[in-house]
Amino acid sequence: MTAQATPPGAAQRLPRTLALRLGVPVVAVALWQLAARARGSVFFPTPARIVDHGYHLWFSGPAERAFLTDAAVRDLLPSLGRVLAGFALAAAGGIVLGLALGRSRTVYALCDPVLQFARAVPPPALVPVFVVVFDLGTPMQLASIVFGAIWPVLINTAEGVRGIDPLRLDVAATVRMRPAARIVLLYLPAALPRIFAGLRLSLSLSLILMVFSELLPGTADGIGFSLTDAQTRSDLLTVWAVMVLLGALGHLLNSALLAVERLALGRHRAAHRT
Repeated sequence: MTAQATPPGAAQRLPRTLALRLGVPVVAVALWQLAARARGSVFFPTPARIVDHGYHLWFSGPAERAFLTDAAVRDLLPSLGRVLAGFALAAAGGIVLGLALGRSRTVYALCDPVLQFARAVPPPALVPVFVVVFDLGTPMQLASIVFGAIWPVLINTAEGVRGIDPLRLDVAATVRMRPAARIVLLYLPAALPRIFAGLRLSLSLSLILMVFSELLPGTADGIGFSLTDAQTRSDLLTVWAVMVLLGALGHLLNSALLAVERLALGRHRAAHRT
Protein backbone atom coordinates (compact mmCIF):
# COMPACT_ATOMS: atom_id res chain seq x y z
CA MET A 1 0.00 0.00 0.00
CA THR A 2 1.46 3.34 -1.02
CA ALA A 3 1.35 6.32 1.27
CA GLN A 4 -1.10 9.03 0.36
CA ALA A 5 0.50 12.10 -1.14
CA THR A 6 0.09 15.41 0.58
CA PRO A 7 -2.64 17.46 -1.14
CA PRO A 8 -1.23 20.24 -3.34
CA GLY A 9 -1.10 23.56 -1.56
CA ALA A 10 -1.70 22.03 1.91
CA ALA A 11 1.69 23.20 3.19
CA GLN A 12 1.05 26.69 1.85
CA ARG A 13 -2.40 26.84 3.49
CA LEU A 14 -1.16 25.74 6.92
CA PRO A 15 0.27 29.14 8.04
CA ARG A 16 -2.91 30.89 6.92
CA THR A 17 -5.08 28.36 8.77
CA LEU A 18 -3.04 28.77 11.96
CA ALA A 19 -3.16 32.55 11.63
CA LEU A 20 -6.95 32.51 11.24
CA ARG A 21 -7.46 30.19 14.22
CA LEU A 22 -5.03 31.96 16.54
CA GLY A 23 -5.55 35.50 15.29
CA VAL A 24 -8.85 36.22 17.00
CA PRO A 25 -7.81 34.87 20.45
CA VAL A 26 -4.49 36.73 20.29
CA VAL A 27 -6.17 39.99 19.32
CA ALA A 28 -8.83 39.53 22.03
CA VAL A 29 -6.21 38.91 24.73
CA ALA A 30 -4.15 41.87 23.53
CA LEU A 31 -7.18 44.18 23.68
CA TRP A 32 -8.04 42.82 27.13
CA GLN A 33 -4.48 43.50 28.30
CA LEU A 34 -4.51 47.08 26.97
CA ALA A 35 -7.99 47.85 28.33
CA ALA A 36 -7.22 46.41 31.78
CA ARG A 37 -3.95 48.35 32.02
CA ALA A 38 -5.66 51.55 30.95
CA ARG A 39 -8.48 51.04 33.45
CA GLY A 40 -6.20 50.07 36.32
CA SER A 41 -9.07 48.52 38.27
CA VAL A 42 -8.56 45.83 40.88
CA PHE A 43 -11.78 44.20 39.65
CA PHE A 44 -10.42 43.69 36.11
CA PRO A 45 -6.79 42.51 36.27
CA THR A 46 -4.70 42.08 33.15
CA PRO A 47 -4.40 38.64 31.53
CA ALA A 48 -0.68 38.67 32.29
CA ARG A 49 -1.37 39.01 36.03
CA ILE A 50 -4.06 36.32 35.91
CA VAL A 51 -1.81 33.82 34.12
CA ASP A 52 1.12 34.59 36.44
CA HIS A 53 -1.10 34.15 39.51
CA GLY A 54 -2.53 30.88 38.18
CA TYR A 55 0.95 29.58 37.39
CA HIS A 56 2.27 30.23 40.90
CA LEU A 57 -0.94 28.94 42.47
CA TRP A 58 -1.22 25.64 40.58
CA PHE A 59 1.73 24.89 38.27
CA SER A 60 4.90 25.92 40.08
CA GLY A 61 5.36 22.69 42.01
CA PRO A 62 8.26 20.23 41.90
CA ALA A 63 9.09 18.40 38.67
CA GLU A 64 8.60 14.95 40.24
CA ARG A 65 4.94 15.90 40.79
CA ALA A 66 4.44 17.16 37.21
CA PHE A 67 4.92 20.77 38.47
CA LEU A 68 1.62 20.63 40.36
CA THR A 69 1.43 22.54 43.63
CA ASP A 70 -0.42 21.45 46.76
CA ALA A 71 -3.36 23.64 45.69
CA ALA A 72 -3.49 21.89 42.31
CA VAL A 73 -3.48 18.45 43.93
CA ARG A 74 -6.21 19.57 46.34
CA ASP A 75 -8.46 21.33 43.80
CA LEU A 76 -7.65 20.44 40.18
CA LEU A 77 -7.19 16.68 40.41
CA PRO A 78 -10.43 15.95 42.33
CA SER A 79 -12.42 18.10 39.91
CA LEU A 80 -10.83 16.48 36.88
CA GLY A 81 -11.59 13.06 38.34
CA ARG A 82 -15.23 13.98 38.95
CA VAL A 83 -15.84 15.42 35.51
CA LEU A 84 -14.19 12.49 33.73
CA ALA A 85 -15.94 9.88 35.88
CA GLY A 86 -19.32 11.59 35.52
CA PHE A 87 -18.87 11.97 31.78
CA ALA A 88 -17.79 8.34 31.38
CA LEU A 89 -20.81 7.07 33.34
CA ALA A 90 -23.19 9.34 31.41
CA ALA A 91 -21.67 8.29 28.07
CA ALA A 92 -21.81 4.57 28.85
CA GLY A 93 -25.32 4.72 30.27
CA GLY A 94 -26.60 6.94 27.46
CA ILE A 95 -25.20 4.72 24.71
CA VAL A 96 -26.52 1.49 26.27
CA LEU A 97 -30.00 2.90 26.96
CA GLY A 98 -30.10 4.65 23.59
CA LEU A 99 -29.31 1.41 21.78
CA ALA A 100 -31.98 -0.41 23.76
CA LEU A 101 -34.68 2.21 23.13
CA GLY A 102 -33.81 3.01 19.53
CA ARG A 103 -34.10 -0.58 18.34
CA SER A 104 -37.86 -0.66 19.02
CA ARG A 105 -40.15 2.09 17.76
CA THR A 106 -42.86 0.93 20.15
CA VAL A 107 -40.61 1.06 23.22
CA TYR A 108 -39.24 4.44 22.14
CA ALA A 109 -42.77 5.85 21.66
CA LEU A 110 -43.79 4.61 25.10
CA CYS A 111 -40.69 5.95 26.86
CA ASP A 112 -40.37 9.24 24.97
CA PRO A 113 -42.75 11.26 27.24
CA VAL A 114 -40.82 10.10 30.31
CA LEU A 115 -37.50 10.95 28.66
CA GLN A 116 -38.67 14.43 27.66
CA PHE A 117 -39.99 15.07 31.17
CA ALA A 118 -36.79 13.85 32.85
CA ARG A 119 -34.45 15.82 30.59
CA ALA A 120 -36.48 18.99 31.23
CA VAL A 121 -35.88 18.81 34.99
CA PRO A 122 -32.87 21.01 35.86
CA PRO A 123 -30.24 18.96 37.75
CA PRO A 124 -29.88 21.69 40.45
CA ALA A 125 -33.57 21.16 41.31
CA LEU A 126 -32.79 17.55 42.22
CA VAL A 127 -29.88 18.37 44.53
CA PRO A 128 -32.02 17.96 47.69
CA VAL A 129 -33.04 14.50 46.45
CA PHE A 130 -29.44 13.54 45.68
CA VAL A 131 -28.34 14.80 49.12
CA VAL A 132 -30.94 12.59 50.82
CA VAL A 133 -30.08 9.54 48.70
CA PHE A 134 -26.27 9.87 48.51
CA ASP A 135 -25.44 12.35 51.30
CA LEU A 136 -22.95 15.16 50.69
CA GLY A 137 -19.75 14.23 48.93
CA THR A 138 -18.47 12.74 45.71
CA PRO A 139 -21.37 10.27 45.15
CA MET A 140 -23.88 13.13 45.23
CA GLN A 141 -21.69 15.20 42.90
CA LEU A 142 -21.35 12.31 40.44
CA ALA A 143 -25.10 11.71 40.52
CA SER A 144 -25.72 15.37 39.64
CA ILE A 145 -23.28 15.20 36.72
CA VAL A 146 -24.59 11.90 35.36
CA PHE A 147 -28.26 12.91 35.59
CA GLY A 148 -27.68 16.13 33.67
CA ALA A 149 -25.18 14.80 31.11
CA ILE A 150 -26.80 11.50 30.13
CA TRP A 151 -29.71 12.89 28.10
CA PRO A 152 -27.86 14.26 25.04
CA VAL A 153 -26.06 10.92 24.59
CA LEU A 154 -29.16 8.80 25.19
CA ILE A 155 -31.45 10.71 22.85
CA ASN A 156 -28.87 11.15 20.09
CA THR A 157 -27.97 7.47 20.24
CA ALA A 158 -31.62 6.43 20.04
CA GLU A 159 -32.25 8.77 17.11
CA GLY A 160 -29.17 7.47 15.33
CA VAL A 161 -30.32 3.88 15.75
CA ARG A 162 -33.81 4.74 14.54
CA GLY A 163 -32.36 6.30 11.40
CA ILE A 164 -30.68 3.12 10.16
CA ASP A 165 -31.53 2.05 6.61
CA PRO A 166 -34.41 -0.51 6.77
CA LEU A 167 -32.83 -2.40 3.87
CA ARG A 168 -29.79 -3.16 6.02
CA LEU A 169 -32.07 -4.49 8.76
CA ASP A 170 -33.83 -6.71 6.23
CA VAL A 171 -30.49 -8.09 5.07
CA ALA A 172 -29.47 -8.76 8.68
CA ALA A 173 -32.74 -10.60 9.30
CA THR A 174 -32.28 -12.62 6.10
CA VAL A 175 -28.83 -13.85 7.08
CA ARG A 176 -30.04 -14.40 10.68
CA MET A 177 -27.50 -12.06 12.21
CA ARG A 178 -27.32 -12.40 15.96
CA PRO A 179 -28.40 -9.45 18.18
CA ALA A 180 -24.85 -8.83 19.43
CA ALA A 181 -23.54 -8.76 15.86
CA ARG A 182 -26.32 -6.36 14.84
CA ILE A 183 -25.33 -3.97 17.61
CA VAL A 184 -21.64 -4.02 16.65
CA LEU A 185 -22.00 -4.13 12.86
CA LEU A 186 -25.23 -2.20 12.24
CA TYR A 187 -26.55 -0.06 15.08
CA LEU A 188 -23.34 1.39 16.50
CA PRO A 189 -21.81 2.37 13.11
CA ALA A 190 -25.10 3.93 11.98
CA ALA A 191 -25.49 5.91 15.19
CA LEU A 192 -21.83 6.92 15.56
CA PRO A 193 -22.14 10.50 14.18
CA ARG A 194 -25.16 11.19 16.40
CA ILE A 195 -23.44 9.58 19.38
CA PHE A 196 -20.47 11.95 19.10
CA ALA A 197 -22.82 14.92 18.73
CA GLY A 198 -24.40 13.89 22.03
CA LEU A 199 -21.01 13.29 23.64
CA ARG A 200 -19.88 16.84 22.85
CA LEU A 201 -22.96 18.28 24.54
CA SER A 202 -22.57 15.88 27.43
CA LEU A 203 -18.95 16.87 28.00
CA SER A 204 -19.85 20.56 28.26
CA LEU A 205 -22.68 19.78 30.67
CA SER A 206 -20.38 17.57 32.76
CA LEU A 207 -17.93 20.43 33.25
CA ILE A 208 -20.70 22.88 34.16
CA LEU A 209 -22.36 20.47 36.59
CA MET A 210 -19.02 19.57 38.14
CA VAL A 211 -18.45 23.21 39.07
CA PHE A 212 -22.02 23.58 40.33
CA SER A 213 -21.80 20.46 42.49
CA GLU A 214 -18.60 21.78 44.10
CA LEU A 215 -20.26 25.09 44.99
CA LEU A 216 -22.63 23.33 47.38
CA PRO A 217 -22.11 23.41 51.17
CA GLY A 218 -20.13 20.48 52.51
CA THR A 219 -17.60 20.45 49.65
CA ALA A 220 -13.99 20.60 50.84
CA ASP A 221 -12.03 20.48 47.58
CA GLY A 222 -12.32 21.03 43.85
CA ILE A 223 -12.30 23.98 41.46
CA GLY A 224 -15.79 25.05 42.50
CA PHE A 225 -14.75 25.06 46.15
CA SER A 226 -11.67 27.11 45.26
CA LEU A 227 -13.92 29.62 43.45
CA THR A 228 -16.28 29.93 46.43
CA ASP A 229 -13.39 30.26 48.86
CA ALA A 230 -11.77 32.99 46.75
CA GLN A 231 -15.07 34.91 46.56
CA THR A 232 -15.47 34.66 50.32
CA ARG A 233 -11.98 36.09 50.85
CA SER A 234 -12.51 38.73 48.10
CA ASP A 235 -9.51 37.26 46.28
CA LEU A 236 -10.51 38.54 42.85
CA LEU A 237 -7.27 37.49 41.17
CA THR A 238 -7.93 33.86 42.10
CA VAL A 239 -11.54 34.18 40.92
CA TRP A 240 -10.33 35.31 37.50
CA ALA A 241 -7.66 32.58 37.45
CA VAL A 242 -10.29 29.91 38.17
CA MET A 243 -12.50 31.19 35.34
CA VAL A 244 -9.59 31.15 32.89
CA LEU A 245 -8.63 27.68 34.09
CA LEU A 246 -12.16 26.39 33.51
CA GLY A 247 -12.17 27.80 29.99
CA ALA A 248 -8.81 26.24 29.21
CA LEU A 249 -9.87 22.90 30.71
CA GLY A 250 -13.08 22.87 28.68
CA HIS A 251 -11.16 23.67 25.50
CA LEU A 252 -8.62 20.89 26.11
CA LEU A 253 -11.29 18.28 26.87
CA ASN A 254 -13.33 19.28 23.82
CA SER A 255 -10.24 19.17 21.59
CA ALA A 256 -9.41 15.69 22.86
CA LEU A 257 -12.96 14.50 22.17
CA LEU A 258 -12.89 16.02 18.67
CA ALA A 259 -9.63 14.17 17.96
CA VAL A 260 -11.23 10.88 19.03
CA GLU A 261 -14.29 11.69 16.92
CA ARG A 262 -12.22 12.38 13.80
CA LEU A 263 -10.32 9.14 14.30
CA ALA A 264 -13.44 7.05 14.87
CA LEU A 265 -15.49 8.58 12.07
CA GLY A 266 -12.51 8.45 9.71
CA ARG A 267 -12.16 4.71 10.26
CA HIS A 268 -15.94 4.32 9.94
CA ARG A 269 -15.99 6.08 6.55
CA ALA A 270 -12.92 4.16 5.36
CA ALA A 271 -14.61 0.87 6.28
CA HIS A 272 -17.71 1.87 4.32
CA ARG A 273 -15.64 2.71 1.24
CA THR A 274 -13.92 -0.69 1.23
